[in-house]
Amino acid sequence: MGYLLVDIYPYVLSFHIMAVISWMAGLFYLPRLFVYHAERAENGDQLDETLKIMEYKLQRYIMAPASIAAWIAGLTLVFTPGVVDWSAVWPYTKAIAVICMTSFDHFLMQMRKKFGRNENTLTGRQYRMLNEVPTVLMVIIVVSVVVKF
Repeated sequence: MGYLLVDIYPYVLSFHIMAVISWMAGLFYLPRLFVYHAERAENGDQLDETLKIMEYKLQRYIMAPASIAAWIAGLTLVFTPGVVDWSAVWPYTKAIAVICMTSFDHFLMQMRKKFGRNENTLTGRQYRMLNEVPTVLMVIIVVSVVVKF
């Protein structure tokens, strides 16, 4: 099995990078949609209904499949012999950041459901601040993998 993983490594890595890019695009865009939803839409108006549809489709058809694909490809890379140096710090910082990113994704899912029930309690400013979370996590992940400290 180890040799198969080594043989398909470039393909799995490519797939992982593409999945992460798609997932990150959604993590950057969904809080921005929430800003507009919180600041400009009124419950039941046309903008409210349009944003609900956009948020649902973004999360359901882009973010969810991309996050699952990123996790599957990422775990495949973890089990590929020679890819991870478990005596270094970087695999652990990356793992913690990826778990935080997944938790943030689930938090956004809950916020989208609140918008769907007209129960949002956060302001546009709060969503703007939340929009920085994926950026910080991305920096930690990329630096961890590239620098390998």
